[in-house]
Amino acid sequence: MTKFAAIKHEELARHGKTAPLRIAIASLGAIGLKVAEALDRGIPGCTLAAVSANDRDKAAARLAHLHRPPTVVAIDQLEPMADLVIECAPANLLPDIAAPFLRAGKTALVLSAGAILVNEHLIELAREHGGQIVVPTGALLGLDAVAAASEGKIHSVRMVTRKPVRGLAGAPYLAEHNIRIEDIKEPLRIFQGTPREAAVGFPANLNVAVALSLAGIGPDKTTLEIWADPSLERNVHRIEVEADSASFSMQIENVPSENPRTGRITALSVISYLRKLGAPLRVGS
Repeated sequence: MTKFAAIKHEELARHGKTAPLRIAIASLGAIGLKVAEALDRGIPGCTLAAVSANDRDKAAARLAHLHRPPTVVAIDQLEPMADLVIECAPANLLPDIAAPFLRAGKTALVLSAGAILVNEHLIELAREHGGQIVVPTGALLGLDAVAAASEGKIHSVRMVTRKPVRGLAGAPYLAEHNIRIEDIKEPLRIFQGTPREAAVGFPANLNVAVALSLAGIGPDKTTLEIWADPSLERNVHRIEVEADSASFSMQIENVPSENPRTGRITALSVISYLRKLGAPLRVGS
């Protein structure tokens, strides 16, 4: 919760009542709809205030089954209506979505983590106005452990991502390097480099790698491999960390959502974050 929201809640608490945190969702794709449905079912301390979408009529129809369908508005109308915005839109829209909230001292929960690396002015904007950018755990595991290790000395962080072909198809990096993966018969390594490089070449695919790098030793020191694997049905991420406090490795296999580039667990990660905001017991940071 940001300084803005905390002050608001503290003031209301003095009068014996607590206002729910107003949540806005920017884009109503596979993730946005799942989060909207969870908020409609009820997350203590939160209420769904507004949603933005390119096709407002279509979005309103998709929300019609909710008990309390929210208002569907343009992106530039979200900020006055909410205390926190959940960005689950195309990466190029991140500045338009996050900047108004950060300028108002509010919170932007960002799923397009890769876009932060090409919009670092948003971090300064948050610092200047008392706002906050939150990158949820998303489709990855172990970010708490990596962040804890970074309080000491991390020697290396390596990530290997393996995805079904359909989860990587259309990535700009493939077109730029004339890499065809549609007809491959065995696993093919299509990228080796850093999360900063991957964020440009795979803007819709590798937000997990950027989140890992931001939690640890940064997007230029973390090493990353990306493999297209025609035998896979799930997105597989393996992380190896060497630090002065611990050495650990982790692997997660994510079931894709309706969008093959996104795991089902990503929406659940956002819901978990929201539920922690008002929970009497919070486990993990």
